[in-house]
Amino acid sequence: MPVLEAPIITETTRIHKETEFEEHAQTDLERELAMLSELELPAEDGIPLETNWHRIEMNLLIDSVHYHWRDHNDYFAGGNMFIYFNLEQARRRDYRGPDFFVVKAVDGTRDRESWVVWREAGRYPDVIVELASPSTMTTDLGVKKLLYERTFHTQEYFCYDPGTTRLFGWQLTHGRYVELQPNEHGWLWCEEIGVWLGSWQGEFQRVNARWLRFYTNAGQLVLTMAEAEAQRAEQQAQRAEQQAQRAEQEAQRAEQQAQRAEHEAQRAQAAEAEIERLRALLIEHGITHGETDE
Repeated sequence: MPVLEAPIITETTRIHKETEFEEHAQTDLERELAMLSELELPAEDGIPLETNWHRIEMNLLIDSVHYHWRDHNDYFAGGNMFIYFNLEQARRRDYRGPDFFVVKAVDGTRDRESWVVWREAGRYPDVIVELASPSTMTTDLGVKKLLYERTFHTQEYFCYDPGTTRLFGWQLTHGRYVELQPNEHGWLWCEEIGVWLGSWQGEFQRVNARWLRFYTNAGQLVLTMAEAEAQRAEQQAQRAEQQAQRAEQEAQRAEQQAQRAEHEAQRAQAAEAEIERLRALLIEHGITHGETDE
């Protein structure tokens, strides 16, 4: 029985096959990139937000980050914005739009209608906050949490339930989310932004409600740009009022001093008149200065 010899693969043949594989892979990659560039990526799906509170809360978080990092332009903060992260997801129109997210180490001066990962050097959000509702809670704590952990590898994920004011939070540790523990105020620390997240009761944009806000490490409320401007205007008005009060007090003291000076002048004038009257009386009785009776 003849012995079959294994085909001899020369170095030239091996290099040729590897070159063919690389060329095919390059062609496939170029084809996929071309398809990605030609895809229409909607910026909205026409579905309204859950409530007016949700809309205002998103703006509140975005504005707060802008003020907190007012001296930086190397980050992007978005809200209710679609994130496109692969071809299949974009084809299926499987929209994923976190209520609030922050991406660090990117050009923050460029405007975006949506976040397209392959146009952002593969950058995913570093922080995501979902504002839950009865209709989204299961998804926020299930499918989305798994997506942000396993696909996005988002370092910190928070979910806030405005109905119960409960705040959930996780931090990525060794590739898996570990639940964050609240402090004595019930706040959760966000390492990526350098702030606490916690609830705050008050009025924002003419709506009095309980809002999710940022706090500094020292426990101070992180303001929005508008709040900071209003605070500065109020402080300036208070300083102006204090200066006006001091000026009024100075004017009152000056008036009192003038009145005292006038009273002193009147007393001096009265004393001078009395001296003149007494001198005249002495003269009338024949008493002059320096004379004595013999």
